[in-house]
Amino acid sequence: MTEMHQTAPVHVIGAGLAGCEAAWQLANAGFAVYLYEQKPVSYSPAHHYKGFAELVCSNSLKAARVESAAGMLKEEMRRFGSITMEAAAHSAVPAGGALAVDREIFSDYITKKVQEHPLITVKTGEVTQLPQGNVIVAAGPLCSKALTDYLQQNLLGEDYLSFFDAAAPIVTAESVDMEHAFAAARYDRGEDDYINCPMNKEEYEAFHEALVNAESVVLKEFEKTGMTVYEGCMPVEVMAKRGENTIRFGPLKPVGLRDPKTGHRPWAVVQLRKENAAGSLYNLVGFQTNLKFGEQKRVFSMIPALHNADFVRYGVMHRNTFINSPKLLNCFSQMKEHENIFFAGQITGVEGYIESAASGIWAGYNMARKLMGKPLKSLPNTSMLGALMQYISDETVVNFQPMGSNMGVLPPLDEQIRDKKERYMQLAVRGLTALDELLAAQKEEEILL
Repeated sequence: MTEMHQTAPVHVIGAGLAGCEAAWQLANAGFAVYLYEQKPVSYSPAHHYKGFAELVCSNSLKAARVESAAGMLKEEMRRFGSITMEAAAHSAVPAGGALAVDREIFSDYITKKVQEHPLITVKTGEVTQLPQGNVIVAAGPLCSKALTDYLQQNLLGEDYLSFFDAAAPIVTAESVDMEHAFAAARYDRGEDDYINCPMNKEEYEAFHEALVNAESVVLKEFEKTGMTVYEGCMPVEVMAKRGENTIRFGPLKPVGLRDPKTGHRPWAVVQLRKENAAGSLYNLVGFQTNLKFGEQKRVFSMIPALHNADFVRYGVMHRNTFINSPKLLNCFSQMKEHENIFFAGQITGVEGYIESAASGIWAGYNMARKLMGKPLKSLPNTSMLGALMQYISDETVVNFQPMGSNMGVLPPLDEQIRDKKERYMQLAVRGLTALDELLAAQKEEEILL
């Protein structure tokens, strides 16, 4: 085992995927950890199993192939000695091209490993305020009311903590058919800030009919609480049911826009707005939705410019506590104003099991470097984890919403590759090579972690 460092224990709040990974990184680097977990004293509305790292919604950890965003991220995690990946290998069940696990075996494996680590002390019970010292907050998307109240009042402020994830779909810029779209701002106010996707009367009426009849997700009881928060961002399908022209006078209004191909104002326009500084991702403005993912793909692909769109994130409207990370965190997962406090997991705005776990790895990694007195490290933005950490700390992101791993967050290749599978493979090879070079350079310099 790595030699133990004589420092005060690091406090890790939450024994979900992110908290367990953060604690694992720190303990394996020789640092004592207090890992706080409210179960089995109390449970969130979504959690039921007594073990750590409980998988709530699904037993799938997404695609296994390395030329997928999820597969690429999992390969990166393995290079950091991920306990999630270790447990997944131990508990895997057949799932075609995906990595799926037996949830209880998965949870039990992580729980046992964490509890048996000599440098990790588990403290049971609800945390209502942050302990003094070095802290990693990995309290999850259903952080308790007492802790969220404390964070809001003492650390974050009213404007930096969200309780509902009400997000529009996001597509890759390269998948938008510009033969059916044009760049412009309303009344020419701005530098062609939006991609505009026009529809004629017939196209709009067919789209509206499909939208109002599409199938929505059934919300869980605990997600219904506080749904009045959505009044300012009503689901587009709910708005559409108020009348055939309601959304045409709302988020799809064509006023101030002229299609350069026709010289006329379109019947309706769906606007796409940049989601990141690189301009590789765009969100559908005003399209917060609670439709099932398959329905979103079917209905939104009826928009002519989006007939072949690559949806890297579908719209969601559900209970989800997350902070405004671009304002609060740097790319090391550290608070900008409180260097002893790091955040990890879905509370930071990463979305998904493996994304949450990976962000825990990164928070633990950099907390360990801080305690060693070494400079914090940033990952290459060509790696999936590096790109995600850059995204959640990018101050240029407008209306920050959670994001999962996807190839759209990576910078483009120097050469254009038309074949999607080959392009994704080259992106994965490039990112993993850059990560390997960084880790090899550190090893040569005899820098731990």
